[in-house]
Amino acid sequence: MFKFSSTYFNNNLTISILIIYQLKNYILAIHYCKKQFNVNIQIKLQKTDNTLKISFKNIELECGTDEAGRGCIAGPVTACALIMEADFWSDRINDSKKLTTSKRLNLKQLIEDNCISFSVQNVYETEIDTINILNASIKAMHLAIEELNPQPGFIIVDGNKFKPYKQIPYETIVKGDSKFLSIAAASILAKTYRDEYMCKLHEEYPMYNWKQNKGYPTKEHREAVRKYGITKYHRKSFKILPNQTKLDL
Repeated sequence: MFKFSSTYFNNNLTISILIIYQLKNYILAIHYCKKQFNVNIQIKLQKTDNTLKISFKNIELECGTDEAGRGCIAGPVTACALIMEADFWSDRINDSKKLTTSKRLNLKQLIEDNCISFSVQNVYETEIDTINILNASIKAMHLAIEELNPQPGFIIVDGNKFKPYKQIPYETIVKGDSKFLSIAAASILAKTYRDEYMCKLHEEYPMYNWKQNKGYPTKEHREAVRKYGITKYHRKSFKILPNQTKLDL
């Protein structure tokens, strides 16, 4: 959105407007303040690196999609696709990797409450090993988009790789989760749902500490693999241990 502050200069009220939203709302901001206050207006534009755009094409029912868990050595890759309410915006939402666990959990309900539709889908380790992680990530996104009701009119995807979904036009956006609200929101839901799933798997195999590392190849996780071997949830096509030549299956 935008915000303004007022100061007095020689008994004349001057309003300085700081635009921290999309540039297309610049004129709306001016007209609003002129209508509300019979004053002169000074405009100060500020480009902020952390300001997320609401849409890419201003097409009705634009969908954002992102995945979580691509770099893990255990567990599924999880994708979220969602369509946000057209009038929703929050400066609290950002790329999930830039947020703490508690902030992501607090934002989860906010995002879900302000979606027209959202879906979170998993592609599991067996299929990842069969079709590779890139194809699995794209498949998870397709599965999530398929569950949206209504279906989107346009899709924006985090990253630079995607495959056409039906006949719906799309755009891939490198670092899209730090540029567009819907992709950032999708990254948060994908991450929080996957984290919840890995915490459940932790109860079955606590020695790998998945409630903490979520299946990523931390030193602790790899030491546990050396000691206990791999589980049915590990991705056997991945390099689970550095310089590995053979794993006990």
